[in-house]
Amino acid sequence: MSSEQPGFSESPVTRGRPTSDSGRSSETTGDRGPPDDAVHHEATVLVRGETIGDQKPKTPTNESLSKGKETAPRKEVSDAKVKRQNRLPLLDDDPEVGVRKEHIVIRDGKADLAFTGTLLASAAPSAAPKGHWQEYRIYETTGGKHVFSKVNRSVFAEEQDAHQADVFEPSPSSVPSQLLRSARDLTRSHPLTWMDAAVAFFGYDPLAKDLYRKLSGQFEEHIT
Repeated sequence: MSSEQPGFSESPVTRGRPTSDSGRSSETTGDRGPPDDAVHHEATVLVRGETIGDQKPKTPTNESLSKGKETAPRKEVSDAKVKRQNRLPLLDDDPEVGVRKEHIVIRDGKADLAFTGTLLASAAPSAAPKGHWQEYRIYETTGGKHVFSKVNRSVFAEEQDAHQADVFEPSPSSVPSQLLRSARDLTRSHPLTWMDAAVAFFGYDPLAKDLYRKLSGQFEEHIT
């Protein structure tokens, strides 16, 4: 019997210097590319204490675009008010200038003024492109008083017209006249007139100046 036993061949062992982690990584992975967790890992940046992941720029949606295009609803206009606007600068009571008759002047928040007298002058703008305008009027009563009226008009159905009015009495019996006279006496030497009261009520805007021109040249400041 032969005493020979089958031999075993040993694989050669390669001994070399240790490689670094990066070297081992490249050796182990070979051509397989980066690991899956490296591919799907989100890039994270820390900005002022906030963690921001990969974000795509937001594009405006149809809803946001429609909101930007929304406009204020159109106001409903009154046909009667539009007709009044189309007649500017003519007013309904222009034919009554200089005619003595019964008048009722509306005042908001106060009693209306009813009197017999004459409409001395009225003024309105030539146009109202935005649907709003003012009307100025001056009356003289049979008792020698003057009534000043200012009306703010609108063509829109849901907007009410605004009415202001005041009365000037030639005698300082009324409180407004006394207060106005005291203020004027500080700077004027002549007694307070109804024209001074008109300027105190209407001021000197372009429409007020148009009203004054229809009355007399006494509203102008004459210098030498």
